[in-house]
Amino acid sequence: MMNCCGLITVQKEPVPLQSIEVELEVKDHVATVVSTLKYQNKEDKPVEAVFVFPLPGDAAVCHFSAVIGQKEIVAEVKEKQEAREEYDDSLSSGQQAFLLEESEQSPDIFSMKVGGLAPGESASIRLEYVTELAVQADDGLRFCLPAVLNPRYQPQGASVQVFSVPASLVPYTLCFCGRLFSPRPICKVESSCSLEPLQYLNTDQTQATVKLAAGHKFDRDVELVIYYKDAHQPTAVVEAGQTSAETGTLMGDPVVMVSLYPEFPQSVMSSVASCGEFVFLMDRSGSMGSSMNSKERHQTCIMSDRDTLLLLLKSLPMGCYFNIYSFGYNYEHIFPQSVEYNQKTMEEALKKVEEMEANLGGTEILKPLKHIYSQRCIPNQPQQLFVFIDGGVVNTKKVLCLVKKNSSCHSCFSFGIGEGASSALINGLAKEGGGHAQFITGTDRMQPKVIQSLRFALQPAVEDISVTWGLPKGVSVTVLSPPITSIFQGQRSLIYGQLTGQGAAIDRLDCTPYFKGVLLSRVCRLTVHRLAACTLIRSLEMEDREQQHGGMKEKVVQLSVQSGVSSSFTAFIAVNKADGKVIQGPLVRRNIQLSEYEVWATILALIWLHGFKMDAKEEWELLAMKAASWLRAQNAPCVPECVDAGNALLVFTFWIVIIKVCNLFLF
Repeated sequence: MMNCCGLITVQKEPVPLQSIEVELEVKDHVATVVSTLKYQNKEDKPVEAVFVFPLPGDAAVCHFSAVIGQKEIVAEVKEKQEAREEYDDSLSSGQQAFLLEESEQSPDIFSMKVGGLAPGESASIRLEYVTELAVQADDGLRFCLPAVLNPRYQPQGASVQVFSVPASLVPYTLCFCGRLFSPRPICKVESSCSLEPLQYLNTDQTQATVKLAAGHKFDRDVELVIYYKDAHQPTAVVEAGQTSAETGTLMGDPVVMVSLYPEFPQSVMSSVASCGEFVFLMDRSGSMGSSMNSKERHQTCIMSDRDTLLLLLKSLPMGCYFNIYSFGYNYEHIFPQSVEYNQKTMEEALKKVEEMEANLGGTEILKPLKHIYSQRCIPNQPQQLFVFIDGGVVNTKKVLCLVKKNSSCHSCFSFGIGEGASSALINGLAKEGGGHAQFITGTDRMQPKVIQSLRFALQPAVEDISVTWGLPKGVSVTVLSPPITSIFQGQRSLIYGQLTGQGAAIDRLDCTPYFKGVLLSRVCRLTVHRLAACTLIRSLEMEDREQQHGGMKEKVVQLSVQSGVSSSFTAFIAVNKADGKVIQGPLVRRNIQLSEYEVWATILALIWLHGFKMDAKEEWELLAMKAASWLRAQNAPCVPECVDAGNALLVFTFWIVIIKVCNLFLF
C-alpha cells in the first residue's frame, strides 16, 4: 500500500511543484531576485496548478516566463481583466497558459496559475523582481525571502481568499545563493539561517558571495542582514535608459537614484523631547498565540508583544501623554482617553498589559484606527502611534489610505511580530505615517529595535526639506518620488529622478563633479528604472483610492505596461501558441498552498469544541466562526456540508472524519 506524505490534494495526489531556486544580486541597498519554480505533472490528466505566495510589499515584479521543454515563453504585462480573459480563452482552446497577478487588496500577495500541463510534462517558471533593502537599528540592510504566508484576516464582506500551508509540510526544496556588490567594503552578513562562510571576490572586499548551508529546509523565512563600511555616506546611482524605448519616457531617459542616510551630531541626538502623545495599538487576535518562529517554539507572538510594549512604557518620558488600545474582532482601551504619564498611570498600564492574552478573535485594525483618529488632539503634544501586529489583513490598501489621510497630525511606527508579518502592511504604515518600521522575529534583537523607534519619536526630526539639483547645463530632472517631509537619525530616504534635456544621454553625461562627497556608480540593468516606476505606480494607486472614482487607473496601466512592472490593475500573461498542440481532457485544479492535513485538523478542533466545551462557548465562538469561514473557502469535499449543517452533523460525522484523517497519515 502506498504512503501519502508531504503536500497532497483531496484525492491524495501530490501537487506538481518540485523545487524553488533563488538567485539574489545585491548592489549596495537594492536587490534583484530571480526565482525559478519547477513543476512536473505526475498525473494522468492535465492540471491547472495555483500557487499563492508572498513577496516584499515594495517589490517591483519585472519578469515572468515559462520554459516548456526547450521553448521559452515570455509573459507580457496587460490590463488585468484582459489578461484573465486571454488566460481562460487559451485554456478553453486547449493551449498552455500562465498568469501572474498581484492582489488588488495587498501588494505583497501574488497568485500564479500554471494552466494546461499535459500528463508527464514539466515546466520551469522564472519570476524576477527588484526591491529596496530596509535599514535596521544597527545600520544593517535587511533582505527577507518569505517562506510563510500567514492567513490574512478577512473583514466581513471581503472577497479575497488567502490560504496557507505549514512551512514544515512543504514538499519542495529551496536552493539559494547571493552575490553582493557595493562601492564600499562589505563588513559581514548575518542570517536567521545557517550560512556558508562569506566568500570575497576581490581584495578590497566590495564583492562577495553568500550561500545557505547544506541541508537547509525552507521551513522559515530566509533573512540576510548586510553590513557595509561607512554606512552613512550618501550614494547615487545613474542608469541609462532602454535603447528600444522612446526618448522622453521614463524607460527611455536616464534615471538617477539618490540615497540619504544621515548621521546627526551627538548634540542633536542628546536632545530628547519630553512632550508628545504616545498611542500604542496592540494586536490580540488569536494568531498572536502562535510561536514567534520555528526555532523558538516557547516564545509566542503575544509574549513578545507584551515584552515590547512593557519596555516602551517604562522608557517614556515623564510628563508626556499616552494610551493603550488592543484589538481583534473588536477593540479595547486602557483609558477612555490619553492620560498624563506618571508613576501611577504607568503602573496601572503595566498591570493591564501583563494580563493581555491573544483572545480577541480576528484582526479588525480599521475600527480602532478610525476611533484613534477621531479623538481630539492634545495641544502641544504631537501624536506618535505605535502599531504591533503579527500578520496582515486583506484590506491593506484601505488601512494605508486611512493612515495617509491622517498623516498630517501624527507619525506612525510599526512593528511586525514573528515570521510571516505582512511587509506591505508594516512598511506601508510607517511610510504613509512618516515613521519607521521594524520586524521582530526573536528576542535577541528586540530591544535595540524598540528603543530605536522610541528615539525616533522623541528626538527632533529634520523638517522643511528641499532638494536642489546641480546638473550639467541643458539637463533637468523630474522627481518621481513623493516629497520627503522629515528625516530621522537612522532613517534612509530615497529620491528617484528622471533626467531629460539636451546631452542627457548616459554616454555623454558626466555627473561626477555634481555629486561631491557622494559615492556615484552606474548600472545598466534597468533596476533603478523599475524601482522608480514601482514608486510612481504606488503613488498613483494611492491617489486613485483617495479620489475613489478610478481616475488614475489608465495612467497606472500605461506606466505598468511601458515599464514591465506589475501593478494592482495589470497582470503578466503568457500563452504557448508555438507547437500547436491541444491539451486533451478537462483540467484538474491543484491549489499548491493548501494542506489537507490542516483542513481535517481544523474540523476535528471544531468537533471537540462543540462536543466538549459548550460551557465555555463565549470564549471560543469568534475563533470557531473564523475557522468555519476558512474551511468553507477551501472547497474540499464534504467540508461545506460539515460546517454548514451545524452541531448535530458535526458530531454525527465524527468517526467518518477520524477515519479520513487516519487514512491520510497511515495509508
